[in-house]
Amino acid sequence: MVEWIYMRNKIEQAFEYHQKGQLTNARDLYEQILNDDKQNHEVWNLLGILYTQVSEFDKALLCLQKAIELKPLPFYIENLAKMYFKKEDFQNAVDLYEILVKNNSENYENTFNLAMAYKNNAQYDKAKETYYKAIELNPKSTESYFNLAYLCFNENDTKGAIECYKKVLEINPDDWETTYFLSLAYMQDKNYKDGLKCFEQRLCKQSAIVSQEKTYPNLMRQKPIWTGKEDLSDKTLYTYYEAGFGDNIMIYRFMPELISKCKKVIFKPQEELKPLFEENSYGAEIMGMFKNEKEMNFDYHLPFLSLPYVLGKSGDDMFIHHDDGYIMPNPDKVKYYRDNYFDNDKFKIGIKWQGNSYYDKERILSVEDFFRLFELPNTQFYSCQTFEGSEKFEKIKDKYNVIDLASTFKDFSWTAGAVENLDLIICNDTSLAHLAGAMCKPCWVLLPHVYNWRWHNDLSKSDWYDSLKLFRQPQNGDWESVFDEVEKELRKLL
Repeated sequence: MVEWIYMRNKIEQAFEYHQKGQLTNARDLYEQILNDDKQNHEVWNLLGILYTQVSEFDKALLCLQKAIELKPLPFYIENLAKMYFKKEDFQNAVDLYEILVKNNSENYENTFNLAMAYKNNAQYDKAKETYYKAIELNPKSTESYFNLAYLCFNENDTKGAIECYKKVLEINPDDWETTYFLSLAYMQDKNYKDGLKCFEQRLCKQSAIVSQEKTYPNLMRQKPIWTGKEDLSDKTLYTYYEAGFGDNIMIYRFMPELISKCKKVIFKPQEELKPLFEENSYGAEIMGMFKNEKEMNFDYHLPFLSLPYVLGKSGDDMFIHHDDGYIMPNPDKVKYYRDNYFDNDKFKIGIKWQGNSYYDKERILSVEDFFRLFELPNTQFYSCQTFEGSEKFEKIKDKYNVIDLASTFKDFSWTAGAVENLDLIICNDTSLAHLAGAMCKPCWVLLPHVYNWRWHNDLSKSDWYDSLKLFRQPQNGDWESVFDEVEKELRKLL
């Protein structure tokens, strides 16, 4: 009895360490206990959970399997399934959750986790069916509706996604994240009246405002956000960037309209975009990253992506078309590239395979998929891949005559000078596509199966840019089929 009490005290001490996040102490004590009592299934399970937390999956597997071998409790099987899920071994996770749900079909958590495992294992039909079972068990399961929305997007069922997000908001009206994703679904369906309103919940808007409050604390406290209702004909508006390069290039189409409504516009873009916008200012003052607060003077301010909302856009009026583009390249830079890199009579094609991988990693192309295009006759390819992903040019340069332009791009103004000399750009969904579209340069954009909202549901064309042609994966991860179509179209063009 004394020995049992001593052992329980050690287990409780180890578990307390574990709960407090003192994982090394917990691990050491768990292992001491198991040295004395190798049949202690409870401690094998706890040690397996700990190893799962620190992603030491091989050790976690041994511990959890030992616990189940000693006593096959459903709770231990759940922990093993969770370990497989975290390890991204979704097939094994599916196998275990199927057993758990079969043995207890009324357990909501395991039913939901089985649906998640199906979804991550690309078993989308089973995932959908299982999410609905989870909803039957828990009608207020916002997480089930939220994940069902993703599956609707996967099937190109935007209206279904909208209904799922609405269900979440019926249950939890203050869920800003769902409101944001609902905005993307609305806009993909070209319902900009509702979409832009919900889009005001986006996190990057708040981040942009906070950033400006740090830079201009006094001014930002004194000056209101422009709602679109106030007359700015004798006022100065300060608008500032948020989100990525491509977003700001796309929304820049509204700059001429904004200028017509204000006495003065001050626009702060990212430094990489500043020279390009200075050359296409439409009368706005394009400022750098920092200007002393005492030198700043404005009446209202606005995060840049709110511009279409405050301008009252609601439908096709979002798609302002400029026949020759609304971004013009610098003639001197166009000549520089023409003289130094484009002195040939071949069909000139620029390529890019990667943007910011922090968001939507599905957008990243495989460099090797371009190789077959490099062998087409009478073509000269140019790499426009900058920053992250540019190291993959090493895979190209020793095999093919592809010219690296990207290393010459000091900012987007230089990129525009090079783009003007190209006959065609082939790239993933990235800022280069927006620049090409804004310049009315032919560009083929290669999209993942679940693609960004701005390309809408009709992928035969781009509503935003007349010069863009869209190609979409027929299923998740299938870039080979995309490049089959690209090669076919390119051969026709040549």
